[in-house]
Amino acid sequence: MGIILDSSILIAAERGGEGVAQILKRAGAAQGDTEAGISVVTIVELTHGIYRAKTDADRKRRQSFADELCRDVPVHPVTLEVAQLAGKIEGEQAACGISIAFEDLLIGSTALHLGYSVATLNARHFRLIPGFLSFSLENREINSSLEIAR
Repeated sequence: MGIILDSSILIAAERGGEGVAQILKRAGAAQGDTEAGISVVTIVELTHGIYRAKTDADRKRRQSFADELCRDVPVHPVTLEVAQLAGKIEGEQAACGISIAFEDLLIGSTALHLGYSVATLNARHFRLIPGFLSFSLENREINSSLEIAR
């Protein structure tokens, strides 16, 4: 099993001055020796933050962090299978009156497809996805709505 690092974890770490190696070390301490990756959707979110930076220094720091992340951590695409899974989940949840943020839906669907959990600071967003396991690197609490889908 592996983990997908959610944008919330990465943004908080970058703002706190952590590098990618430190984040991976924390993830390893929380989950044991496991593969870590990110969704390509996270690259969209981080790139958005780069171009919204208020200063050149912030923009350069964010760009450097994103470059390091892409170099050192596998980036998982939204494949046809991930897209179909996301559509299924979104349709089923919408039929129950539950709305899931599109970015979280794609990140969560990527993790489910891979049989991974998600490291996030927004566990409540991911709990809306059936069959999902998320955990926080901050307090190392495990939050599960159901079993991990394999």
